[in-house]
Amino acid sequence: MILILDSNVVISALIRDSQTRQIIFYSGYTFYHPRIALRNLEKYKEEIMKKAGMNEEEYEKLFRTLFENIALVDTENFIDKLEEGKEIMASIDIEDVPFIALALSIGNDGIWSDDKHFQQQKKIKIWKTEEIIKMIEKFD
Repeated sequence: MILILDSNVVISALIRDSQTRQIIFYSGYTFYHPRIALRNLEKYKEEIMKKAGMNEEEYEKLFRTLFENIALVDTENFIDKLEEGKEIMASIDIEDVPFIALALSIGNDGIWSDDKHFQQQKKIKIWKTEEIIKMIEKFD
């Protein structure tokens, strides 16, 4: 399975050793994240570290390890789909445009997100965490 990861999924994996983190590490799925969205992670870094009970060194180590399993995609690789992404998400949540544009640019099975904004669009399949877990459990 090939999935675009929304920032909320990455943040969840950074905060605690949850099923989300385990899926990213061990599922064998292919994950992508728009590099431009790293600014969201940086914006919430202090809050993430506080919630996770981590110091900066622990955070950086986990961040690097997590992104060994997530391919970062530069904007130039999906720039031709940004306008379509804006059309889809403009009235919903403009910050989600890079995820939609990336999903429109590469072969994938959808976006993994628990963000309700994504559910309002009908162009890209959105996978909630509970759906991913159920699918993995089905094949165990």
